[in-house]
Amino acid sequence: MKWTFVIAGIILWPLTAQAVELHYNHVDKGTAGLNHVPVTVRNSGAVPLACTIQLAHWYSLNLEDALPGGRTLVDLWFNPATGSYLILNDKQDNMPVEALWCGISGRAFETRTAIELDRSKGTEPKPGEVNCAAASDRLICKRG
Repeated sequence: MKWTFVIAGIILWPLTAQAVELHYNHVDKGTAGLNHVPVTVRNSGAVPLACTIQLAHWYSLNLEDALPGGRTLVDLWFNPATGSYLILNDKQDNMPVEALWCGISGRAFETRTAIELDRSKGTEPKPGEVNCAAASDRLICKRG
């Protein structure tokens, strides 16, 4: 008897669904009012690095790996009014950056270290350089 009720509930469930009203979400485009703040991650170690930008809404963007002695460029934009960092997609949409981190390629998540971003409102962060190298089972990164 219980199974009949569960099966009937599953069959009837779509009939009780509610309509969803869709709303337009405004997305800022372009670089007006933003400061260009590229960040260079240099690999001063002996193994390749992998860097990732965490975007809003569970998305991430993997950057090009940095080979030993090489680098990867993170093309960021800063909004001084909000203190937020953004990256532009191919349509020039402003995509909020929640975090930037790098790790040892192939084990990037397990060995990651966060690259700190100055999010102070009203400031103008300068383009920066971060030097990273593997140390044991972690990646160590230092500014400058």
